[in-house]
Amino acid sequence: MEILIKGCKKNDRKSQKELYDRFSSAMYGLCIQYASNEEDARDVLQEGFIKVFNKIEQVQNPQALPGWIRKVMINTALEKYRSHMALKRIDEISPEINAEVSNSAFENLTAGELVELIQGLSPKYRMVFNLYAIEGYNHKEISEMLGISEGTSKSNLSRARGILQQRITTLYGTAFVR
Repeated sequence: MEILIKGCKKNDRKSQKELYDRFSSAMYGLCIQYASNEEDARDVLQEGFIKVFNKIEQVQNPQALPGWIRKVMINTALEKYRSHMALKRIDEISPEINAEVSNSAFENLTAGELVELIQGLSPKYRMVFNLYAIEGYNHKEISEMLGISEGTSKSNLSRARGILQQRITTLYGTAFVR
């Protein structure tokens, strides 16, 4: 990995291609979580790898490379959608749906279906949901990343969960009230 990074730092096209080949499919999977469609995901992937190659000098520890690339991709996705996100204030958000989806609905749900459901969320909800539920950021970090209040982050997460629950219930007809 160290030789690969050194090659990329020297703008060696062969090293860059090898790095891309090694990480592109995993990073595409990440990009598709944040994008509303495959075309947008490919755009984020391409823009992200351009940033990776332009900023590879920042990588000092070869073991940190996969996590660093992941962070670059997430930030690229956020940058792409930040300007498109017209986030609502907390008092404009409708109350959370109180239905919880049963385990049997999740057992019937494939990973591809779940990604499709997440992609179906509006960008404002999808970003917060992915950052919180998938990437593990807290609401303070999300609020700083997206330039919103913590309350808006919490509300958008709550609404995203409610929409996902509602859509899963519609697909599988199995839900119960908490």
